[in-house]
Amino acid sequence: INAEYGVLLFRFGLKMVNIRRVTVQDLPAMQNCNLTCLPENYQMKYYFYHLLSWPQLSFVAEDHKGRIVGYVLAKMEEDAKDDPHGHITSLAVLRSHRKLSLATKLMKQAERAMVESFNANYVSLHVRKSNRAALALYKDTLGFEQSDTEEGYYADNEDAYAMRKMLKPKVEPHDESTCQHHGHNHSHTHSHAHGHAHSHAHGHSHGHGHSHPHGHAHTHTHA
Repeated sequence: INAEYGVLLFRFGLKMVNIRRVTVQDLPAMQNCNLTCLPENYQMKYYFYHLLSWPQLSFVAEDHKGRIVGYVLAKMEEDAKDDPHGHITSLAVLRSHRKLSLATKLMKQAERAMVESFNANYVSLHVRKSNRAALALYKDTLGFEQSDTEEGYYADNEDAYAMRKMLKPKVEPHDESTCQHHGHNHSHTHSHAHGHAHSHAHGHSHGHGHSHPHGHAHTHTHA
């Protein structure tokens, strides 16, 4: 592991795969991977939005010839300053490079970056109810739990499971009785300063005529 550049190198038989942070030069290949693998697609400006706002959080997998064979597109939720958490927008691996645990490695890199860069408490995502491969990846391999069901979430009206995974142990609130001294009640406020201030419009378009006013993106997986 090269911590400075966020690089992981894996050798799968004859397939050498490099996992690293996304650069602006990767965006066209990421979009092509998305178009190849997934039914929900994004305009190029949405990839730029992620890269410019949260450059630490998105990763690509490239083969020995430098071709992008998978990616994870991730962000921080902007309306959750008191409970910072990340969101997986999209995850895809080309069919030629599946069964190599690339999706798992991409996800773990994004999760680690959310904690290290933004002190994220948990990460969330959405997944189609019918996507059994993705559900198995998230629940059985990565430890996500279903938090809700959102009816008609996708453009074709399919329901989505909202899922989340805790990235840090929950800190139980102090008992008020332990915070009282000589009749004075002392309250404790914990805050996390991230040093990053972002102001962006919350809506986005996906190229298929389906938009979400609150900026919550679809998560789609082919692992």
